[in-house]
Amino acid sequence: MIQTTLDLIRHGEPVGGSKYRGQIDDPLSDKGWQQMRAAVGESCPWQAVVSSPLSRCADFATELAQRHGLPLRLDERFKEIGFGAWEGRTRDEITIDDPQALQHFYADPVTYRPPGAEPLVDFERRVVDAWRQLLQEHAGHQVLLVAHAGVIRVLVCHVLGAPVEHMFRIQVPNAAVTRIHVDGEGGKAASLLFHADRL
Repeated sequence: MIQTTLDLIRHGEPVGGSKYRGQIDDPLSDKGWQQMRAAVGESCPWQAVVSSPLSRCADFATELAQRHGLPLRLDERFKEIGFGAWEGRTRDEITIDDPQALQHFYADPVTYRPPGAEPLVDFERRVVDAWRQLLQEHAGHQVLLVAHAGVIRVLVCHVLGAPVEHMFRIQVPNAAVTRIHVDGEGGKAASLLFHADRL
């Protein structure tokens, strides 16, 4: 039986600190680089690296792939969810405008998405489509996906069969690793081996 292992790692801390960054292309901070390098260390069990094209993911993915001579593919579909009017804003800034906005969003992100934000169902569709292609292209191998908290949340929900509107209940720290194991083809027999851990 074909066995495929996918390691998902969230990018480290970006320049500019904590905010709703979405698809703003901030690079990693010095601390973010340290977090990523510490999370991976000298480990290299992978045969390929796939990454979001945003620099906070792609820069580290490029460094890692070059260091170990691995093929690297950047996939636009693994970008973070677009937060619309919230992009670039902190929690405090959003709360000043609307004290209930964040509470409503996390309780029901489908109904209370930020103005101009990418619909959750569209985000889920593009991420899962990219995931299925990744599984097809790399069946039988171990692959590293460098991505964002939102992408990892969607994939954990997908594997567990949880509703995507519950994705924000899943915490994904910077540089945390999630491992998913898939038996057979098509990704239907997938299991979550660990989440928000280190290698």
